[in-house]
Amino acid sequence: MDHPDHQSSQEPTGVTGVTGQELGQSLDRRAELSEFLRTRRARLKPEDVGLPDFGRHRRVPGLRREELAQLAGVSVAYYTRLEQGNGRNVSAEVLDAIARALRLSGAEHAHLTHLAKPKQHKKKPSARPQQVRVAMRELIDTLDNVPAYVVGRRSDILVWNRMAAAVFGDWSQLPPQERNWARMVFLRPEYRELFVEWEQKASDMVSFLRMDAGCHPDDPRLSALVGELSVKSEEFRRLWATHDVREKSHGVKRLHHPLVGELTLSFENFKLVDDEELSMATYHAEPGSASAEALRLLASWGTDATRAGTSAR
Repeated sequence: MDHPDHQSSQEPTGVTGVTGQELGQSLDRRAELSEFLRTRRARLKPEDVGLPDFGRHRRVPGLRREELAQLAGVSVAYYTRLEQGNGRNVSAEVLDAIARALRLSGAEHAHLTHLAKPKQHKKKPSARPQQVRVAMRELIDTLDNVPAYVVGRRSDILVWNRMAAAVFGDWSQLPPQERNWARMVFLRPEYRELFVEWEQKASDMVSFLRMDAGCHPDDPRLSALVGELSVKSEEFRRLWATHDVREKSHGVKRLHHPLVGELTLSFENFKLVDDEELSMATYHAEPGSASAEALRLLASWGTDATRAGTSAR
C-alpha cells in the first residue's frame, strides 16, 4: 500500500478582519464580534419573532437593536456595546439570551461565545505542525476501499489514504503548504470541476474557517490564508462577508471524477477525542450502486488511478 507524505502546514471593501497590509497578523476579534451580531440581526424579520412590522417606516434590514435587546431582556445600551465589539465581562447567561433571541444554531452559539469570551489560556498558536498519531495513520491506511483523510486547523489536510488520493487527487504532489482544502477549492480550477455542487463546498469551507477564526483569532497563518483568499477570489470575499458558520458531521457529496464519471458519496466527519482540532473524514457509496462500482474500480487501479486522475485534471 502506498504511504503518501503525511506531514502538511489589500483586501477589497466588505471583508472584515483582514486587509492586504495585515497578512500574517491577527484577525480583529472585536470587529468579528460586531459584524457577526450585525449580520445575524439583519437576517431576522420582526414577524419571525412575533413583533409587529411597520413596513415602510423601517429603514434598516432585519431587527432593530432595541427590538433585539427587548427580546434578549437586556438594555439597549448594553446590547449596543456588545454589538460594537465590547464583549468584556459579558456573562454566559446574557450570551445565551442573545443567542436565543437571534435564533442561533448550535455552531453559531459556540462561535458567538468564542468571539465574546475567548479562553484566556489560548495563546498564539505554535508554529509547529499538527501531528497525527501513528496508530491513526495506520488505521486510515487499512481502509482499502474507503477514501479517508484527517483535517486539522485552517482546513489543512494532514494524512490521507490511497483511496482519498484516487478520488480527490494526489496531494503528495503538492507542497505541504498547498495541501489545504480552502486553498484548493478556491484557487485550483480542477476542484471547481470535481465538486458538482461547488458553491456548497465553497460555503462549507468558509464556514469552517470562520469557526476556526472564532477560536483562534491570534493565528497569523490563518489570517494570512484568509487574506490571500480574499485578494485572489471574489467568491471567497463574498462568502466571507456573510459571517455564516455551521458544522457538518455527515452528508452527501456529488463528484464528477475525471476517470469514472459521476460519484455520489456519503461522508462522515469524526472529531478525534484526544485532539478536537483534528477530524477524520470518510466517504462511502451505497452498496450495489454505480458509485460503489466506480470506487471498486479506482481501488483496483491503485496508484495508476491516482496518477491518471491527476494528469486528467
